[in-house]
Amino acid sequence: MKRTVTTTPYGDQKPGTSGLRKKVPVFQQKNYAENFIQSIFDSLEGFQGETLVIGGDGRYYNREVIQIAIKMAAANGFGRVLVGRGGILSTPAASNVIRKYKAFGGIVLSASHNPGGPTEDFGIKYNIGNGGPAPEKVTDAIYARSKVIDSYKTSDVADINLDAEGSQEIDGMTVTVIDPVADYAELMESLFDFAAIRKLISGGFRVVFDAMSAVTGPYAKEIIEKRLGAPKGSVMNFIPLPDFGGHHPDPNLVHARALYETMMAPDAPDFGAASDGDGDRNLVIGRGIFITPSDSLAMLAANAHLAPGYAKGLAGIARSMPTSGAADRVAEKLGIGIYETPTGWKFFGNLLDEGMATICGEESAGTGSNHVREKDGLWAVLLWLNILAVRKESALDIAQKHWATYGRNYYSRHDYEEVDSDAANGLIANLRDQLASLPGKSFGALKVATSDDFAYNDPVDHSVSKNQGIRILFEGGSRVVFRLSGTGTSGATLRVYIERFEPDAARHGMETQGALADLIAVADEIAGIKTRTGRTEPSVIT
Repeated sequence: MKRTVTTTPYGDQKPGTSGLRKKVPVFQQKNYAENFIQSIFDSLEGFQGETLVIGGDGRYYNREVIQIAIKMAAANGFGRVLVGRGGILSTPAASNVIRKYKAFGGIVLSASHNPGGPTEDFGIKYNIGNGGPAPEKVTDAIYARSKVIDSYKTSDVADINLDAEGSQEIDGMTVTVIDPVADYAELMESLFDFAAIRKLISGGFRVVFDAMSAVTGPYAKEIIEKRLGAPKGSVMNFIPLPDFGGHHPDPNLVHARALYETMMAPDAPDFGAASDGDGDRNLVIGRGIFITPSDSLAMLAANAHLAPGYAKGLAGIARSMPTSGAADRVAEKLGIGIYETPTGWKFFGNLLDEGMATICGEESAGTGSNHVREKDGLWAVLLWLNILAVRKESALDIAQKHWATYGRNYYSRHDYEEVDSDAANGLIANLRDQLASLPGKSFGALKVATSDDFAYNDPVDHSVSKNQGIRILFEGGSRVVFRLSGTGTSGATLRVYIERFEPDAARHGMETQGALADLIAVADEIAGIKTRTGRTEPSVIT
């Protein structure tokens, strides 16, 4: 039976770059999740009788909110819900299901790379019919509705058995529990030369994949071990756990340190990789070399034609503004478009839909292509394996040859996590006040060429997104970027991106932080990071 429940609004339901993220106890407040889900439905039109996809990364509170969302979808008039078995759908797999089954949209439950557990992080985001995150005009409408909402609709029915595939009816809506892996694995097999990768692995090439007790475990187990023939145990931590085993499911050199040390050992496997909480990010480490996400984007783009799905070449490359310019030089050599967007995968959607870009990437370990409308961690790993299988060279060899051809962008991101919000906002405000006076100033050997607050004019829908990050560009191609992240759940995360372009191949063997030392010092001098935040060093360096 459908019913309408009276509620009162919460004032803190503004979605960030990828949905609404808060601590679990916040979502457990009376009607908190219901309010936000109803605000989503109230901001949409034309979904009566249509299909909605629902799934999540398996983190704590995932199953409870899926049951809420299913019942509310029925009461609001959807005709069908597709939900992953066990409540599981990686973010890229959810995007694929939306696209494959021509769903109206989807609700994805995740807080991405953030920790899970009873007092940790949870998130809800809405994806539109192209499979990608809702654009700002939709998220703005959701937030506006959340501030005045006075009721929500739900169905008084028993919970769905999420662990058994099959269909059942509730209040006139069909709920179908689907295999969360099958459609995605089929898509990967259509893009990559699985036979070539199987031959590589059967010849003794050793792969290790750390699923970080998160959602890509079942996907990697099926594809890497079962379909590609890697030995059992090649995929580690493959069972998704509500608290990610007590670890932080962020595939970086801090939280995936054990994998890094394995790959740097004398007896290292040939290729190592990891993915994050919801499966949309990746870490790539060859024997003896960490491939930065910015370099990975450039190297994947330069070699994508070696995979069947991209044999005809790329239409263009898109990257987020903080991502290094390494991909720009690949685009220039290939004679294709390069697009610089704000941070947030939703900004790539228009470019992909219009056929202007084929491969996209963010420095925050996200890469993907036009096969879905989300970044896709396992996709990036499989493309790397396809390239390695065809070139028959190591990841280290491929990287060194790439730098010799295009030059090397030394690049690093310094994260200052859970900084006092007022202090972080004050730092950015102070930087904005300096923008007009910085050009022409010298800091040692570094001279500022230009500085601005990045704004993006979408070439497809002509929307404008302002205040996307402070850029300070120096003569010779170096730069520093400052940005407050929208993906955390408490305090503010200040991200500082430092980049130096080095064309001389004789100088491509430097240690990254050493190569960037003068820029790191200048970033602190200009922004007053230590003074304003009280932090003497970053929480995480990637």
